[in-house]
Amino acid sequence: MRPPFRADHVGSLLRPAGLDPANLKEKIREAVARQEAIGLESITDGEFGRQWWHLDFLSRLDGVTITQNPGPKFGGTEEQPPIPKVTGKLRYAKPVMVEDFAFLKSVTRKTAKFTIPSPSMLHLRAGRAGVAYQDMDEFWSDAAAAYRAAVAAFAKAGCTYLQLDDVSFAYLCDPKIRDACRKNGDDPAALPGIYADTIRKAVEAKPSGMTVTMHTCRGNFKSAWVAEGGYEPVAERMFSSGVDGFFMEFDTERAGGFEPLRFVPKGKQVVLGLVSSKTGALEDKSFLKRQIAAAARYVPIENLCLSPQCGFSSTHHGNRLTEDEQWRKLERVVEVAKEVWT
Repeated sequence: MRPPFRADHVGSLLRPAGLDPANLKEKIREAVARQEAIGLESITDGEFGRQWWHLDFLSRLDGVTITQNPGPKFGGTEEQPPIPKVTGKLRYAKPVMVEDFAFLKSVTRKTAKFTIPSPSMLHLRAGRAGVAYQDMDEFWSDAAAAYRAAVAAFAKAGCTYLQLDDVSFAYLCDPKIRDACRKNGDDPAALPGIYADTIRKAVEAKPSGMTVTMHTCRGNFKSAWVAEGGYEPVAERMFSSGVDGFFMEFDTERAGGFEPLRFVPKGKQVVLGLVSSKTGALEDKSFLKRQIAAAARYVPIENLCLSPQCGFSSTHHGNRLTEDEQWRKLERVVEVAKEVWT
């Protein structure tokens, strides 16, 4: 089976105790071995070499500057993640994280999965006010070109499973985020289409042997979140992004119901994020099976998969659960997937 797999995961793992640059590769090898041992087919490096799920990649593109976050804020935490702004000509001028992928590929027998932020993340939080371009069509064209170059670089290195992490679509389901977009100089009704068009252009030249998926959620920082609201306002445009599969948050009522899945194009895969990465409580197998069955009213069950709703450590801080709880949750995903799809 090509990815996404019946039992999959978003990518990041809690940073192990004692992680530092000197033992980074050793810790990645240990995490790879643990993922393989519990039966996962997609293997990541846990994002151990990053501080932030998005900024480490974006900051290495020409024309991007990292700055303070003006809002909306994550609740329940004083510290707030910085945000990117585009302050110059946007370009993919040198390989970014390709060596990280190459090391991961060299230490797993399974499918090495690599994650990068989507091009939408260059724009969402600061919006038009944070883009120095006079012509926004030129900006979006450059963003798509930069990402086409990035996809090509990963493909050349042997990557067959690339994930674009994107909170923009899920954020735009929330009225307070849409209000913030207007203040930043954007039309929130137009943004889902702009983001989808850019992603589609970014992946249009990917080789046939590469699967590109997209993950979207409502925020994940020290178990805190930003947005809430069902996918209905963005679903049609989000599903036009041209990727092969969609990792979607569905672990709480904040994400709404499964009805927007009726817009999923034929043949596309949906990975149901039903297992929370934010808390240590282990989900009941019967509950997960009922949720999968409910989603199958809108998408054929052969086009569904299961995963946590987000990574366990989107930033170096990690979420509020233990490593043992994290691994139990991933084991639960594998267990349920085997029972549902075999």
